[in-house]
Amino acid sequence: MFDLAYPLEDTIEIDGITYQVDMSFDNILRLYDMLNDKELDDVTQILVGIEMLLGVCFLCDFQTQYEIFEKVFKGFISKGAEENLPVDIEGNPMPITEKDKNPFSIKEDAEYIYASFYQDYGIDLFEQQGKLHWEKFKALLGGLRKDTKFKEVVEIRTMELPTGKGTQKQRENIKKLQEHYKLKGTEPI
Repeated sequence: MFDLAYPLEDTIEIDGITYQVDMSFDNILRLYDMLNDKELDDVTQILVGIEMLLGVCFLCDFQTQYEIFEKVFKGFISKGAEENLPVDIEGNPMPITEKDKNPFSIKEDAEYIYASFYQDYGIDLFEQQGKLHWEKFKALLGGLRKDTKFKEVVEIRTMELPTGKGTQKQRENIKKLQEHYKLKGTEPI
């Protein structure tokens, strides 16, 4: 949770030793790229993930390394994500429908995001690599003005088709724009 009353947490204690977690937005995006790489097995992903986040390799069994990675990932990167998932009456996660899918991809929309950050905040994301915290990045992304290219594209993707008389041309125009800005199918992050 993003709480302005407290500093962003980016250290973790493991076996009595405090480690700095690299929470820069570009590192987290590379982590997601690595985790979505189908050519890497689970063991490699865990080992590389730990090194990316903590900058160290642990000499312990795989189960312990998995637990370390899971603790860091759930505690810092995906925290709060489970809270937003819809559940049924028994508390089981509901299936994700087409309507529930994320209308953007940080990877596919990178140019729009870059241009929008520069337009809205004057922030050059390349200059912020290694600096801008993941939580700050997410907050700034969510706070972009409607007139930025990124927000315009997301609005087009989520736009409802009008109904009624005289809307055929509008419908065709919206469908054309939605086809143009349609996500190609990369991972949603």
